[in-house]
Amino acid sequence: MSQLGVPELLIIAGVLVLLFGAKKLPDVARGVGRSLRIFKSETAKLRDDDDDAQPAAQAQPTVQATQTTTPQPQPAAPQQIPAAAPVVSAEEQARQLEEQAARLRAGAGQANKQA
Repeated sequence: MSQLGVPELLIIAGVLVLLFGAKKLPDVARGVGRSLRIFKSETAKLRDDDDDAQPAAQAQPTVQATQTTTPQPQPAAPQQIPAAAPVVSAEEQARQLEEQAARLRAGAGQANKQA
């Protein structure tokens, strides 16, 4: 029903130039191209993983039959992860940096007076 012809494509291109500017369009196109390339490679990897998983799933029943006769070792107890340092907000970091800069300025001012 609604097929895009040459006049419609020219209008769309004109609108894109007005929105993004002539200088940014090559960068936008390059970014879209990279994104599509990455997407294509990831979907290919997913298909390969699915293909690899199917033969492994077919081979598992025979492996499980042999494993049921041998005792399974018990998994090791989970290790305790030490607690992380408290997360400091961006505002708190900025305040600390401002205080440190003020101390450095005060120390530099005193050093200049002594020299």
